[in-house]
Amino acid sequence: MNFHTRKWVKPEDLNPNQTLFGGRLLQWIDEEAALYTIIQLENTHIVTKFISEINFISAPKQGDIIEIGIMATEFGRSSLTL
Repeated sequence: MNFHTRKWVKPEDLNPNQTLFGGRLLQWIDEEAALYTIIQLENTHIVTKFISEINFISAPKQGDIIEIGIMATEFGRSSLTL
């Protein structure tokens, strides 16, 4: 199952350079991964163990829409690799 969501970049998401704060993007990714995992494992007791390399190609600005896509690559008995 694939999961996609979109986030709208608002003024409170911006850094002093008026572009999306990288930490906010990581927060969004982590939240969406958590929702996906809770649904797939039917368990609300989850933790993020590891986030691999993230390459920030361009800096989103206010009003931009960010699409986040998640795909499971491995299902374990008590874990999920996205």
